[in-house]
Amino acid sequence: MSSSTTVSPYNVPNLLTSIRFILAVGVIAFIAMSWFGTALVTFVIAASTDWMDGYYARRYGQVTKLGRIFDPFVDKIIVCGAFTSLVEISGSGVAAWMAIIVIGRELLVTSLRGMVEGAGGDFSASQLGKWKMVLQCVAIGFTLLCLALQTPEPWLVWVTMGTLWGAILLTVYSGIDYVIIASRVMTSETPAK
Repeated sequence: MSSSTTVSPYNVPNLLTSIRFILAVGVIAFIAMSWFGTALVTFVIAASTDWMDGYYARRYGQVTKLGRIFDPFVDKIIVCGAFTSLVEISGSGVAAWMAIIVIGRELLVTSLRGMVEGAGGDFSASQLGKWKMVLQCVAIGFTLLCLALQTPEPWLVWVTMGTLWGAILLTVYSGIDYVIIASRVMTSETPAK
């Protein structure tokens, strides 16, 4: 497998990430225009490319430094952007404090990652962090579906609220988990300096 320093950044995974970035901006714009059905379809396409670019990069040895930075950045844009946009939509169920928790957690983890990797440590995404992203995407998808239907069935509203609250709780929990991991990594590396 080629190292990330010898692989060209002009490859399929980074192209998919670039497309996802454009789609993310589209999702935010469609929510602002109250085109919830279009936002939902665009969001589902964008979320699916997140899995595809990572798989392709690992499978064909096209992991790059650009991709390692750009991919999580775009993930944050689509999730934080969607949560922030949904705050101002009446009936979305997304409160401002929820969006603040999502954004705050992402800023915290990004800072910790920079600190740990800057010191030479490894701070790759954990399984908990990946599940957090999945649940956030499910919550956003259900929220957009409810808004698109305008008068959704009561069970769908309950499922949407359940996934939304679950996503927020897992966001908090995974943030705490990353703080613990970062403190262990930094503590174990301190004596070697």
